[in-house]
Amino acid sequence: MIAMTRRSFVPALAAGAAVAAYAQDPKPVQRKGRIKQGITAGCLKGMSFEDQCRHAARLGVVGFDLRGTADWPTLKKYGLVSSMVPNGGGNIPDALNRVENHDRIEKSMHEMLDLCAAAGAPNLITFSGNRRGQKDEEGLDNCVKFLNKVKAHAEEKNVTICMEYLNSKVNHKDYQFDHMSYGVEVCKRVNSPRIKILYDMYHVQIMEGDIIRMMRDNIQWIGHFHTAGNPGRHEMDDTQEMNYRGIIQAIAATGYQGFVSHEYSPLRDPLQSLEETLTMFDV
Repeated sequence: MIAMTRRSFVPALAAGAAVAAYAQDPKPVQRKGRIKQGITAGCLKGMSFEDQCRHAARLGVVGFDLRGTADWPTLKKYGLVSSMVPNGGGNIPDALNRVENHDRIEKSMHEMLDLCAAAGAPNLITFSGNRRGQKDEEGLDNCVKFLNKVKAHAEEKNVTICMEYLNSKVNHKDYQFDHMSYGVEVCKRVNSPRIKILYDMYHVQIMEGDIIRMMRDNIQWIGHFHTAGNPGRHEMDDTQEMNYRGIIQAIAATGYQGFVSHEYSPLRDPLQSLEETLTMFDV
């Protein structure tokens, strides 16, 4: 049995109370649909996956990121799309920038591309990997070499492989794709409509800022967005430094057709927090 501290008990209690309250109100929320919104499990922490899906669907969410194949039947039950699929592109520290990883990752990626296509899952995540003393140009070359080997399969299956921008300052020390120019250069060299960037704005803010201008300049290379407040990766409210109301208006103005998925950990009632977030992004 895991001991429950006051810190873990209070959020769990809030989540349980929220589930009970919302169980009395099953009426679905109708969203405008201009922005396709997704979530990750952390947004509704303290609930079972089934409850997360049920409440997400009721609140107008259409995608659920980072859930493996075992969870896809539950997603389908609630009309949710597996909007960013894990487990096919290596892991954060050991990924595409090392040629010794390529055979292993290529096998799993081909398998996941087929599964994604069969399930209607639009995106598959991948990573650069950590530097470990490697020069960025060498890592970039290796990422391009790998993606050139799998892009035809991704194009055939209409599944987009998205390499994620992560910060190396706070959360992922030594990660190589920690500046936008790296990912953009990879995409330019591979030159495929199915090789793009996962633009995680929490990480971008930590490393470079200039969220809107950099997004506008490179929207053709961006296949997916993640959101969260900075600092802390919590709600996108007045306690953090990013103006997400302006950011989502700018994203919508580009005509972007993909998903904007929320990847934050709430400090308040998770369902109320999610509903406020979805409303803010419903432009």
